[in-house]
Amino acid sequence: MRIYFMGICGTAMGNAALLARAAGHEVLGADTGVYPPMSTVLAEAGITLHEGYDPARLAQLAPDLVVIGNAMSRGNAEVEWLLESRALAFTSLPALLHDSILKTRRNLVIAGTHGKTTTTALAAFLLRENGRDPGFLIGGVPQDPPVGNHLGAAGDPFVIEGDEYDSAFFDKRSKFIHYAPHIAVLNNLEFDHADIFRDLADVQRTFSHLTRIVPRNGFIVMNGDDDNLRALGPLPWTRVVRVGTTEGNDVRIVDFAEDATGASFTLLWRGQVWAEVKWSQPGLFNARNAAMAATAAGLALNEKNPTTLKLDALARFRGVKRRQEILVSTAKLTVIEDFGHHPTALAETLHSFRARFPGAKLTAVFEPRSNTARTKALQGGFTRALALADDVYLGAVSRSDKLKAEDRFDAEAVVQHLETQGVSARTADTNAALLDLLVRETLPPGEPRVVAFFSNGSFDGIIARYATAAKG
Repeated sequence: MRIYFMGICGTAMGNAALLARAAGHEVLGADTGVYPPMSTVLAEAGITLHEGYDPARLAQLAPDLVVIGNAMSRGNAEVEWLLESRALAFTSLPALLHDSILKTRRNLVIAGTHGKTTTTALAAFLLRENGRDPGFLIGGVPQDPPVGNHLGAAGDPFVIEGDEYDSAFFDKRSKFIHYAPHIAVLNNLEFDHADIFRDLADVQRTFSHLTRIVPRNGFIVMNGDDDNLRALGPLPWTRVVRVGTTEGNDVRIVDFAEDATGASFTLLWRGQVWAEVKWSQPGLFNARNAAMAATAAGLALNEKNPTTLKLDALARFRGVKRRQEILVSTAKLTVIEDFGHHPTALAETLHSFRARFPGAKLTAVFEPRSNTARTKALQGGFTRALALADDVYLGAVSRSDKLKAEDRFDAEAVVQHLETQGVSARTADTNAALLDLLVRETLPPGEPRVVAFFSNGSFDGIIARYATAAKG
């Protein structure tokens, strides 16, 4: 089959295109920005890339199927031609994945407001380290496994990141509804994606829909400490295994500790020691990601006793790019890039950095960029999370002209509130101006300092430029 991907250079679309190529299909695609590293990887795999969208070119290429990414919307020239002409079949990315791969596999679907990418990478990594050949599709750039996609052996599990965001402009169901879970991992649940969900109950509703399609011989691996997940009810149509830090969970994380040398914890399975883990990943949140991944992967191999899955390899796990990734490390300065874009994620990460870098001044640099973060929906939560830092720099609100003033994240109000809490805070009209402030006020560091950048986007390139200035 000849498959054409619209928006092919996005992480998820690009990895899915590589899976389709590995499955023997002829693959081509287009994007407004054909740029590395994804463009390089795609070209090396023999995939033809086109810059921009052109209906005449698409008609001439005449693929058997067009995959429309969820970044595409009405008004796109190729979308409008497809709808008007009905000349070519089209589908969403999640539907393609179901029809071409997932419908015949025993799938581990990793869902949750936070930690999906890391937990997906961990599950795939542990299965591989235990001698299996799982398929996987990871929505980021993992260091372990060393690639973000792999078909794997047909008889082994397929691990996929289960996003609750919608599938396409013509399919508003959450992506994970398409993924045919045998094991669904519910890592956590909070309000996010204010552009498509009305409130927390709306998010809970779509997670409930996911649980409804887990078969009775499958499992739901649930964060047993999460009140919003417990509110989903007893889920009697399948088997539920709970993971957490408190009594009553099937899998427990106990004796968690963290310092400058790393983190350690013990994992219990129904009261018995499963493994004692020492590794480099920061925070209790990553220990929970590991416990969720290990439980799901272990149950996929042995549904009666997941502890047959060996966890020694966690000591070697290097994580995912842009998740607490250290860019600069000197005696006086550590520069970290993180994908955090929700108050809970920022708070947990900043708590971890306090333990990981004792005595260092903690600087948080935050870009209000996601469709929720750039609004006032979670502004109070961001303010409380950022108050955990010693000083704060707030970037320009992304696409601020698209929001009404009364709906837009109010950086000045956050700065004023933080100042009343004894936290030094700054903001700027542009990210370039913010970079100038940062360089002038934090370089060279006069005392040990950690500068942590939080953004789910490019931050207009200032992260890399700051790291370069810090090294210079």
